[in-house]
Amino acid sequence: MGHLRKPKSNSLLCDTKRVLLAHIKPDSHIVIALSGGIDSVVLFHLLVTLSKQMRFSLSAVHVNHGISRNAALWSQFCCDLCRASDIPITVEQLNLKKETGISLEALARDERYQIFSRLQADYVVLAQHMNDQAETFLLQLFRGAGIKGLSAMPVIRKQNADMAPQVLRPLLEAPRSQIEAYAKQNRLNWIDDESNDSTAFNRNFLRHSVLPLLKEKYPNYPKTLLRTSRNLSEASLLLDELAAMDSQHCLLSGKLQIAAIRELSLPRARNLLRFTLSQQGVKFPSAAKLEDILRQLLSPRTDTQRQITVGQMVIRCYKGLMYLLPESTSTTSSTSPTSPASNWQQAWQGERPLHLKNLNGIINFSYAENQGIDEKKLLQEPVTFRLRQGGERFSPNCNRPRRSLKNLLQETSIPPWERNTLPLLFSGEKLVWVPRIGIDCEYQVKSDEPGLVPTWQAI
Repeated sequence: MGHLRKPKSNSLLCDTKRVLLAHIKPDSHIVIALSGGIDSVVLFHLLVTLSKQMRFSLSAVHVNHGISRNAALWSQFCCDLCRASDIPITVEQLNLKKETGISLEALARDERYQIFSRLQADYVVLAQHMNDQAETFLLQLFRGAGIKGLSAMPVIRKQNADMAPQVLRPLLEAPRSQIEAYAKQNRLNWIDDESNDSTAFNRNFLRHSVLPLLKEKYPNYPKTLLRTSRNLSEASLLLDELAAMDSQHCLLSGKLQIAAIRELSLPRARNLLRFTLSQQGVKFPSAAKLEDILRQLLSPRTDTQRQITVGQMVIRCYKGLMYLLPESTSTTSSTSPTSPASNWQQAWQGERPLHLKNLNGIINFSYAENQGIDEKKLLQEPVTFRLRQGGERFSPNCNRPRRSLKNLLQETSIPPWERNTLPLLFSGEKLVWVPRIGIDCEYQVKSDEPGLVPTWQAI
C-alpha cells in the first residue's frame, strides 16, 4: 500500500511551524501585519492554529493607508476576522503625502515599517512569499541596485531601533500557488485590493505583464531568483566582513581616519563608507552621491568647515578624522535653531544623574579615591552648569599657570562644533570642571580623600 501524500494545506502548516520553531522563543509575543489580502489572511489562519500548539501569544496590526476608497471596509474586515478568533488587533491610520522623487509605494512601505518598529512585541510577522521575493529582486535589478539591494529578503532580521521587534517572514519559501491552494482548501475569505490590478505601479506591471512571459519559458523562475538572491546575500555578508576588518584598521578613537581610507583601493573605500553609513542607520546613498562623498573626503583639503549631507546626517572632518553627526547637531554656530541660548545655565542640586535636555546629554557622578572634585569646596557656592561665554581661564594642571579655556580647547581633540555646547561646571563664578579637559587645580581633591568625578555623556 503506497504512502498517502500530505495535502498541501498540511504541508504549508508544517513548513510554517518549522520556521517558527527555528526562530522564535517560547512565550514570545507575535504581531501579524494583517492587510486583509489573501497572503496575510492565510498567514493569520496558520498562526492562529499554531498558537494553540506552540507557546506564543498572537495579536495583529492593520495599517490603513487611506489611499483606497475601500480602506475603511478593509479595516473593518480585519477587525471582524480577529474578533472571530478572539485575537487583539490595533488599527493604525496613515495620512500619506506624496513627496517629489519618492513613489507612493516606497512612502507607504517606509511608514509601515515605522509603525512596526514601535510595536510592543518580540516579532512582527509579515506574509511575504517566494513570488514576492522574485518580484523584489527584479525591481531592485531594474533600479540598478548593488549586491546588498539584490540580496534576498531574510527570513528574520533586526530592525534599526534597539527595542523594536524583529521582522519574521515564515512564508518566504512558499510559492503563491501553495498559499492560494491553502486558502481555498480552508474556505478562507479575503479582500482584493483594486490597486493590485493597476499596472501603473511597478510591482504590478512586473506581476501582470512581465512575469507571465517569464513563466512560459522559465516555469521555476521564483526558485531560481531566490537562489540567486541568496548567493548575492552571501556575497554581501562577505563584503560586510571585509568592511569590518577595514574599519578596525582605519579606526582611531571610534572615528575613521581619512589617511587610512586613502590607503584602500577605491572599491574597498566605497565598501567601507557604505558599511559605516549603514551601521549608523543611514539609508544607502546613490552611487553618484557615494562617489561625491568619497571624493570630498579624500581631497587634499578636508577642513573643519566642510559639511557633507547624507540623509538626516552630516559628515564632517577634524584633525584627519571623519565624524558622522545628526544634521541638527552638526552646526558650529551657537545660535542655531536647535542650540540653547549662549546664556543657558542649569543649577545642580545633587541630582544623580543630571539630565541636560537642552544639550542632549547626561552628567553622571561617581566617587573615586585620590581623584575628582573636592565636594565640600564645590558646595560653598551655588553650583551651576553653563555654556562657554569666552574669556574663561582654567588650570587643570597644578604645575602650570592658569590658561584661557579657548587655548585649552584648541589643543584637545574636541571638534569646534562641540566646544560651544559643552556643559561647564561652576561654583559661584569660578570654573571648576570642563568635560574631557579636567578639574581646576583649586578644586582638585587632596590625596587619600574621595573625590566627586563627573562625566559628560552626549545622547
